[in-house]
Amino acid sequence: MTPPRSAPGDTVAHLTPANWDRANRLLVRKALAEYAHERLIRPEPRPGGGYVVRGDDGAVEYRFTARVRALDHWQVDADSITRHRDGAELPLDALDLVLDLRGSLALGTGVLPIYLEELSSTLAGSAYKLSRPPVSAAELARADFQAVEAGMTEGHPCFVANNGRLGFDSTEYLSYAPETGSRVRLVWVAARRERSTFTCSPDLDYDRLVAGELDAGTLRAFAARLAERGGDLADYHLIPAHPWQWENRLSVTFAGDVARGDLVYLGPGPDAYQPQQSIRTFFNTSEPSRHYVKTALSVLNMGFVRGLSAKYMKATPAINDWVADLVSGDEVLRRCGFTVLRERAAVGYHNEQYAAASPPGSPYTKMLAALWRESPVPTLEPGQRLATMASLLHVDRAGASVVGALVAESGLPAARWLRRYLDAYLTPVLHCFYAHQLVFMPHGENIILVLEDGVPRRAIMKDIGEEVGLLAPGTPLPPGVERIRAEVPEDEKLLSVFTDVFDCFLRFLNAIMVEEGLLEEAEFWRTVAECVTGYQESAPHLATEFAKYDMFAERFQLSCLNRLQLRDNRQMVDLDDPSAALQFVGTLENPIARFAGPRTARGPAEAAASGR
Repeated sequence: MTPPRSAPGDTVAHLTPANWDRANRLLVRKALAEYAHERLIRPEPRPGGGYVVRGDDGAVEYRFTARVRALDHWQVDADSITRHRDGAELPLDALDLVLDLRGSLALGTGVLPIYLEELSSTLAGSAYKLSRPPVSAAELARADFQAVEAGMTEGHPCFVANNGRLGFDSTEYLSYAPETGSRVRLVWVAARRERSTFTCSPDLDYDRLVAGELDAGTLRAFAARLAERGGDLADYHLIPAHPWQWENRLSVTFAGDVARGDLVYLGPGPDAYQPQQSIRTFFNTSEPSRHYVKTALSVLNMGFVRGLSAKYMKATPAINDWVADLVSGDEVLRRCGFTVLRERAAVGYHNEQYAAASPPGSPYTKMLAALWRESPVPTLEPGQRLATMASLLHVDRAGASVVGALVAESGLPAARWLRRYLDAYLTPVLHCFYAHQLVFMPHGENIILVLEDGVPRRAIMKDIGEEVGLLAPGTPLPPGVERIRAEVPEDEKLLSVFTDVFDCFLRFLNAIMVEEGLLEEAEFWRTVAECVTGYQESAPHLATEFAKYDMFAERFQLSCLNRLQLRDNRQMVDLDDPSAALQFVGTLENPIARFAGPRTARGPAEAAASGR
């Protein structure tokens, strides 16, 4: 059963002038910073200090102060931003900023209104977060796993419109948005087996999976409800679904399937779940050792309708098993403590009518599917706790950071703490690339850190099935796993590290640690370089690969994420060929290049960046 609906006025109580003004100021700050980083706008120095960005008409000006750090990171002072026209100061509004810059942002009429709506929704979410009692970074750093998950306020650090969630109404936002910390009871539907597929790891089967997730009393109740419709549980697969998805999509779009009894609504399960930062994935708070559940959710959020492909789900357990076997069998990864959370089972429903009518990748083919992912809780040792890696970029309202609180808890010098973190996170990512040409999407939300006394001891990777890629053409793969093989140009392969790790995470972590006075910028990147060098020295048998794909190249291509969303905010990349959609604009200076030791070979990344 879904949470009770609030009175209409209660759902917008957070939309006050003060909260709205602050939310706009913070989002304008981010927009100026990330649009400048992606070279959509070019701030000009102002006489006397600071910078100015002019609107497309030349009459509107945004004035602000900022520090420009490594990787062309614009650290804009939010409180310094002012907007002017003809000498008069105007209020700050993120939607007006986009309208002022619509030409610079190359926003077409098909994308612009939706983008404005995504920004408005992002602002509303920010206003809600500002309405909550403040939690200090020190408190959050020591909080339990799910309190940390709900305590995140920024969303994806690169994307400006990063909390659109178009499809939720104001009540549903309060019920299902991760930052509300709400508990949700997933609903269960029975799907006729002729129209559904279930796959799992070899050491599991359907009956064992269901018995582990639902108690015997619930299964009896579900069987009785199905019998009332003339069905037998043995003829159906049970599928957990997001309550919103049932109410807004399945009961309407698949009304014929419901009428025929191909889909039967059984009701909510007994366990409470908490939505994660990825919004369609749920952590079981009633039984934390049970699986995560990832569901289809047909809302538009950050460049995609967040459905779940029944076709993709079919191969997901086999892909996870292959990756997990590779990781567990690698001595270097074992020594780092690096592991993956396997997606052990998946189920999907196939509607032949929509499949016949829809192009590949259509949201209509991603309406009803689910997967079960391992929980990290049973892997903890005494004294250890879990936190999303995204928390390292969290800064509280007083300007204090979670990473600063963890450094203080550890008692280590900041550079030493940073190296311990990099050994747990960056070293495994590098080894997977160089030893296996295996790449992940290792951003903050996809990594769980295991902390002990404030120090990251090891890293856990999740979301394997949809975001892992194998770049080595010669590595043999089982037939069901072949889809992870990706054809990527040689000079783009190392961008899996330069873009996803350096530009999309360490760029921000560097700015936070330097701003808080934890260390100097040169010391931050020297520590990163030492981690890379330390790994390379430990693996001399990979020297040829290190030269071919040079982590110390002078420059690397700037891959722009906001440009993807500004071009098409309904499907910004083709998931079957994501590299084809990448938007490159010039290059970035590699912040660790100056810390390289003597080199005798140049890799293709360095040669390409230097124009040779």
